[in-house]
Amino acid sequence: MLHLAVRDDDDGDFGEAVLAGLAQPQKTIPARFFYDTIGSELFEKITALPEYYPTRTEVGILTANGAAIATAVGPGRAVIEFGSGSSAKTPLLLRTVAASAYVPIDISAEFLDMAAADLARKLPELPVFPLAADFTRPLKLPAGIVGRPKLGFFPGSTLGNLAPAAAIDLLRAFSDTLGEGSWLVIGLDLRKDSATLEAAYNDAAGVTAAFNLNLLHRINRELDGTIDVDDFTHWAPFNADLGRIEMHLRAVRDTSFTVLGSPVTMAAGETIHTENSYKWTLDEARLLARAAGWDPVDAWTDDAARFALHLWRRDDGAIEP
Repeated sequence: MLHLAVRDDDDGDFGEAVLAGLAQPQKTIPARFFYDTIGSELFEKITALPEYYPTRTEVGILTANGAAIATAVGPGRAVIEFGSGSSAKTPLLLRTVAASAYVPIDISAEFLDMAAADLARKLPELPVFPLAADFTRPLKLPAGIVGRPKLGFFPGSTLGNLAPAAAIDLLRAFSDTLGEGSWLVIGLDLRKDSATLEAAYNDAAGVTAAFNLNLLHRINRELDGTIDVDDFTHWAPFNADLGRIEMHLRAVRDTSFTVLGSPVTMAAGETIHTENSYKWTLDEARLLARAAGWDPVDAWTDDAARFALHLWRRDDGAIEP
C-alpha cells in the first residue's frame, strides 16, 4: 500500500556547501552529497562487493536475532528507516516485528521512489509512506503514522560518518523524531585490523573509487563545474589515531577549475576530504547511546566480531544536559 512520497528535501545548498568546502585549507565536501541517483546506485553495488563485509554481515546478524528484537519491541510499530537506500535489509525487520507501517527516508527522491515501489510490491498490505529528506536535519513524519508506536532503523553503520559529538546530536534528533516509548535498531561497524578496513573502501573493481569520483561528476553536471576528473584519484586510508577510515579525492597533478564561475586551484597531492567512517567498540557504542538519551538494551555481533547490531530504547526518564 504505497502512499505518495512527501518531499522535504532541499539540495539548494549543494553549491553553497561545495564552494564553502573548497575554500577551506583542507578542502572538503559533505558526504551527504554522494547520494544523487547515480551515487545511490553505485553505493548499492558497493554493498555487494566481496571486500565490503558490513552489509552481508549485518543481514546475517538481523536474520539470526530478529526474533529477539521482535520480542523486545512488540508487534505493530511503525518502522522509520533513516537513510533507507534500496531498503534491501528492511523486509527482514518489517516481517519479523509485524510492522504496522513503514517510512523510508532518503535524500535521493528518485531513488527513494523506486525503492519504495519495489518494497510495496513485496509487502502489498503494508502502508508505505516515503519521505524524501535529509535525515540529519529536523524532520516532520508523515501524518499517516501519527499516534503509532515507533521503531527507528538505522543500519549500515551510517552513524560512523559523523564525529562522536555530531553522532550524539543526531541520535538525540532521532529520539525527538520518534517520540516517547520508541526503540532504535542501529548497525555500527566495529574497530578491527586496518587491512580489513582499508580493503572494504578500496575494492579491486574500483566501485568505491567511482562512487567517490561521482562527486566531481555531479559538480560538473549540476554546478557548471569544469573539473577534469582524470586529475583526481580515490584515496581511503585508515586513520588509527582517530579510529576512522577517511575518504579523499587526491589531485594527481596541479589542477585548476571553476564551480559556479568561482575559480579553484589545487596542487598535486592536495586532497578534498569527502567522508569519514568511524569504527566503534561495543563499550563506545553503549556510551554513545547513553549520552544521547537511549538505553542500550542488547547488542549482537557476527562470529568474527566485525560488525554489531544494537537495540536501544528511548530513555524517557533521562535528564538532558
